[in-house]
Amino acid sequence: MARRPSRKPAGKPHQKPDASHDTAPAAGDREKVIVALLALLAEKRIEQIGFAEIAEAAGLSLAQLRGEFGSNLAILSAHLKAVDRAVLGEDLSDMAEEPPRERLFDVLMRRLEILAPHRAAVASLLRSAGRNPPLALALNRLAVRSQQWMLTAAGVGASGPRGMVRAQGLALLFSSVLRTWVNDDDPGLARTMAALDRALARGQRAVGLLDDLCQVPSRICRLRSRFRRRPEETEESAAAY
Repeated sequence: MARRPSRKPAGKPHQKPDASHDTAPAAGDREKVIVALLALLAEKRIEQIGFAEIAEAAGLSLAQLRGEFGSNLAILSAHLKAVDRAVLGEDLSDMAEEPPRERLFDVLMRRLEILAPHRAAVASLLRSAGRNPPLALALNRLAVRSQQWMLTAAGVGASGPRGMVRAQGLALLFSSVLRTWVNDDDPGLARTMAALDRALARGQRAVGLLDDLCQVPSRICRLRSRFRRRPEETEESAAAY
């Protein structure tokens, strides 16, 4: 099983002092809005959160809020970008000699460490996405973009058609792990690590098949024969992705 990554405290984002007048947005307004939405998500569904409520929670006017963001999804996108940067900003050099699966395990566990203060908000979004397909699709687009960066951080190719397939698969995989993580009360996250390790093992087999499909067309017949001989493996791989 993949090892547990070392615990490194996530640095707090630097915030500049607010501007002393209203002609320009304060430097910390975006951070205030993100914090406000995450706090509200911990209490209610995203469908129930309006702009006025976010502005009030952030201590901003509606005009200031509109100057920073145009939608709740735009706020979530900014939050995910900040999480991406926090992961990418850590020293990952100690993973250089590890196999790709181990590196990816470490990167995703570090991502969970950074998300830890917002567990209730993540749980709320998961519940809403389960009831709201358009929201689920929108969140998936954001997740795929983030997972391209996570793959890159782990030294796994994330460019081109194959990279997009990997990122989409990893987004779905990570979403399934999040459902375990939000209910994992163990400080050591044993259930979460086990779920992530199992998911990566299944995903590794699925990505291997997809890589084969990206090779020269002359191999298609052999692949079809393999699928007919091993239907149970094909079903397992499809379920993982």
